[in-house]
Amino acid sequence: MVERARLAEGGGWDCHFHVFDASRYMLAAGSAYQPEDASLAAFRGVCRARGIGRAVLVHPSVYGADHSSYEDALAANGDWLRGVAVVYPDEATTPDARIEHWDLLGTAGTRINRLFPGAPQHPERIVERVKPFGWHVQVLTDIVEDIGLVRRIAARDVPVVVDHFGHHPHAQLLRSAGWQDLLALVREGAAWVKLSAPYRVGAQGPAWPGAQALVDQLVQANPRQLVWGSDWPHPPDHRHPFPAPDQAAIGATIAQWLPDAPLRRQVMELNPLRLYGGTRAAGR
Repeated sequence: MVERARLAEGGGWDCHFHVFDASRYMLAAGSAYQPEDASLAAFRGVCRARGIGRAVLVHPSVYGADHSSYEDALAANGDWLRGVAVVYPDEATTPDARIEHWDLLGTAGTRINRLFPGAPQHPERIVERVKPFGWHVQVLTDIVEDIGLVRRIAARDVPVVVDHFGHHPHAQLLRSAGWQDLLALVREGAAWVKLSAPYRVGAQGPAWPGAQALVDQLVQANPRQLVWGSDWPHPPDHRHPFPAPDQAAIGATIAQWLPDAPLRRQVMELNPLRLYGGTRAAGR
């Protein structure tokens, strides 16, 4: 489907998407959801329509510790993809050599998922494993119920990125101590936030006006600490299924959230370059 409004003119980044191919890559036992197939080729077509030139592949929970799909995608598309892997706290599950390999492929961070079954109980161990590589730590958590996690990770002197606005219904989120603490960290430059998946904070389409107040407060706190991600292909939440958003409305929504061109360029292009790097590091 063609976008009604392009998000960028080739220099923009989509900082959060997944790919699924159950015929080639086996899902982990007990997966929280059963995704429909969504290919990298299909996503690339969406990117071209939106004016997106770079993207960040996030390893999804349904593949567990098996990063075969992730590795194949990065190996073949390193000119425009960066990645966020899932490092486990123990070397038996994620050997040090595997982290080194992912780094060479263009991985920029690891994701800690505190919402789905099997959430790591010792995230600090994960932080220490990836810190030598200069990676950031991306957290999928409810910042109202899991208050303090983001600050604990930030205190370990690594960049920390919060998924999906903090993953709590927006009306309660705005009034919460967890939100105020996140704003303080963003203001200090100690945390990043992804403007992504507004449906995960209970905002309703087509333009998700419920997320506007969240965006406004984050921009006021520090626009240099924000990135945007589509969450394509919009996999279901394990707690609250939601309909896939209207693809044609996404461009118009970003224009509404970030109404002036310099701000859009900051969030869509300049900030991702700082967080993910414009090119692979030396030796990659």
